[in-house]
Amino acid sequence: MLETTVLERPYITITNVIWSYDQINDQLQLLLVKRADEPYENYWALPETFMRTQESGETAVLRLIKEKIGLNLSSVHTEQLGTFTNKLRAPDRRVLSLAYMTFLPEMPELKAGYGALDAHWFSFSSHKGRFCLTHGQSRFYTAAEDDEAVYYEHLNALSPQTDLAFDHEWIVKSACQRIKNKLDYQPNILLVLGDTFTLKKARSVFAAFLQLPIVKIDNSNFKKTHQHLFQEVGTSNSRYKGRPAKLYHLSYLIE
Repeated sequence: MLETTVLERPYITITNVIWSYDQINDQLQLLLVKRADEPYENYWALPETFMRTQESGETAVLRLIKEKIGLNLSSVHTEQLGTFTNKLRAPDRRVLSLAYMTFLPEMPELKAGYGALDAHWFSFSSHKGRFCLTHGQSRFYTAAEDDEAVYYEHLNALSPQTDLAFDHEWIVKSACQRIKNKLDYQPNILLVLGDTFTLKKARSVFAAFLQLPIVKIDNSNFKKTHQHLFQEVGTSNSRYKGRPAKLYHLSYLIE
């Protein structure tokens, strides 16, 4: 007797890891929203949207940015992170997630939209080997486990005070690892600094993912080892003492 195959029709969501940069405090930021609905009501989470029938993943992620933040971005500011399909990632139904990263060249004011109770920029840093996100008294860490299977087994014990919704701690962990792995050949994360940036700002971003103080990244060595990525395009208009800092652009994005 032939075994009957049951075909699932899961929901498909677009999950967006949205990065920006606080130019005043020189600190990376990541956007989180507080969910208004079940599952995981009152949990902080990455912004999500359901992919519509006629949309590609890229189109959906740009729509999410438009609807949630009010910005029209080109596809150069986004990249696909991965597909997350573990059957335990949602508690009440089968949900697959196409995860993207978006690099915002500005840090706009946020207002909670449909399906969200609140929205905030969380400061990005590291503590005891893990990356963490902080806003006021709220602090969330990336997944502690390196084993994906072990991580998903513990999803039924989450708390809104200490955990992000769904498997978003794992998605953020994956995003951090992707960015760290690409720092030396395609550091798209520097798009959060705008069209141009100083080497000091670039070093600040690199230091965050390398989990180092910025003083540990020598400016001269950094310029030498990454000169294939940066093209000088002018000088800063800052009025600090000394010569104006040189401005650079990601050379592989120049047409």
